[in-house]
Amino acid sequence: MIKVLVVDDSALIREVLSSLLSAGDDIHVVGTACDPIDARGKIKTLNPDVVTLDIEMPNMNGLAFLEKIMRLRPTPVVMISTLTQKGAQETLLALELGAVDFVAKPGHDLAGGLEQFGREVREKVIAAAQSDVRGRAMSRGQEPKKAAPVPVIGSGAKLSSKALIALGASTGGVEAIKTVLSGLPNDAPPVVIAQHMPSGFTSRFAQRLDETCGLKVVEATERLALEPGHAYVAPGHAHLRVEKSSGQLKCRLGEDGPVSGHRPSVDVLFESVAKQVGADAVGAILTGMGKDGAQGMKQMRDAGCYTVGQSKSSALIYGMPRAAMELGAVEEEVAVEKGAAKLIEALQRRKAAA
Repeated sequence: MIKVLVVDDSALIREVLSSLLSAGDDIHVVGTACDPIDARGKIKTLNPDVVTLDIEMPNMNGLAFLEKIMRLRPTPVVMISTLTQKGAQETLLALELGAVDFVAKPGHDLAGGLEQFGREVREKVIAAAQSDVRGRAMSRGQEPKKAAPVPVIGSGAKLSSKALIALGASTGGVEAIKTVLSGLPNDAPPVVIAQHMPSGFTSRFAQRLDETCGLKVVEATERLALEPGHAYVAPGHAHLRVEKSSGQLKCRLGEDGPVSGHRPSVDVLFESVAKQVGADAVGAILTGMGKDGAQGMKQMRDAGCYTVGQSKSSALIYGMPRAAMELGAVEEEVAVEKGAAKLIEALQRRKAAA
């Protein structure tokens, strides 16, 4: 039984969340709190497994409270966000501060999206309960403060012009993807990314990566040409595929149904990379719940691609890398901090052997 504390300044949202989370027999809402001051004492006395936390609250901003939780009593936190530009920006900051995941609130009248909202918040609370938040907080505390990461050995200019890097992630992926991109040289081969994230958030996610990484990061658009030194994030409403046209790789977007339960789907991206690029590509499957990406990565490996999975010790949630490893899709597992170096080294080996 997962013990949950619901923190929100809206009495209606507290009631709705409590009802939705208690719908099954695997989650127990042990308490609610109207603000961080109220929540602080209840976290100590109730010792919840997961906290759901609103961002905009009186007495203390949710982000400031989240930072205190992660520093003083690391606990899995699922943010309850709003579908606004400001909400997207604050949500991504929350994920960088250590929140496991987020759920976007339905409209003010709660109409139309309540069932989906309930299903999503339950799934993410269950996933959060399985995450290694305390281990991640400890490893962060042990890491010395340092400047922006130095690009890994080698230069993208020395690699094949046909090379491509594909990344897939879900829960915990915001930080994992940033870590990998920050380790790539600024002239790295094109990078295509499928991160499970709803529409309205992926644009801000790409902007945030662009602000913090040496590569130029954009949200993918239809028929956008893939260029070295650039990374392309699948938009939250569409699958991202790569297609070769007139000798050049381009983004193709599709709003066909979810695959492996997701749109964008990592499987869809990886399968297109296997078919269109083959052995000139490399791929990494990162932290996340479920199996999305395992089948696609198996196709990449069968096509001759070098494939890597994020190690259990460095993954917030080891579900997706585990599924890929069990399927035989992963050639090597590595800590996320070493992912960029491994991908570039594999491309260098391929270039040397050509």
